[in-house]
Amino acid sequence: MAATNALILERLEDVGVPLIPQVARHLIEAGGKRIRPLLALAAGAITGAPESGTRLLAAAVEFIHSATLLHDDVVDESRQRRGRPSAPAAFGNKAAVLVGDALFARAFEMMVATGSLPALGTLATASATIARGEVAQLAALGHLNTSWAAYVEIIDAKTAALFAAACKAPALLAKSPHADALAAYGRALGLAFQVADDVLDYEGGLGKEPGDDFREGKVTAPVLLALEGREDRGFWARALGNIGALPEALERLECVGALDAARARALAYAHEAQGALAPLPTSPLKDALLALAPYAAGRG
Repeated sequence: MAATNALILERLEDVGVPLIPQVARHLIEAGGKRIRPLLALAAGAITGAPESGTRLLAAAVEFIHSATLLHDDVVDESRQRRGRPSAPAAFGNKAAVLVGDALFARAFEMMVATGSLPALGTLATASATIARGEVAQLAALGHLNTSWAAYVEIIDAKTAALFAAACKAPALLAKSPHADALAAYGRALGLAFQVADDVLDYEGGLGKEPGDDFREGKVTAPVLLALEGREDRGFWARALGNIGALPEALERLECVGALDAARARALAYAHEAQGALAPLPTSPLKDALLALAPYAAGRG
């Protein structure tokens, strides 16, 4: 990971336009757990992929993720990211959008440099899927009739697709027979991670300020599960988007057990992720991936 971080910083600095590394560093150096590139590195090590190619893919995954965060903060009008001013707040929307585009382009340069068309295709498809998921989420804002299946389709696209691709691309680079199993692991892990993240939006924690999704009118796992329990639809129609109603919303979610139900769904996805690894031979890295799944579902 240290070598991958060095590669990330190197590829930020050699673009010839100082504003690009300045904005990107503001986001990338703010922290984050680097779960996606770590998944790529683990998948590459498990399947015997070349280290240099695996690092390129891991760095590309982090650039794709960072690009989506820059764009998300513009779309969501977020003022904070990882406990500090967001890039749009610090540099303006125009800089955030254009640097996000630059990071996407840089990611594709690194993907091409691996010389693996299957790995490139996997990450390219994931990038297109993420964009589709973000648009689908935008179209679903405030729609209380969103089904659980429609919600999963959205988070599958906007979050789980990159987890899956991060796990699969290095395995394809290695021409491993375990590429599909690793992709299935990554997808289920991404779903667990996102449902847990939706719970954190109401409870806070891990550096996440509560209420961002609520303020933006996003109908996420806790709200959907509350509505399944015949929770007052009229309240949610009035409350979503009104940050002042967050304390009552949290009280209602706790009263009907919606937060616990969402945690249970996240844990079920974590168990699905663990099951997907069954075809892989036993190894310390496999054990680490198995342990990561319930962590992603709990995030606490």
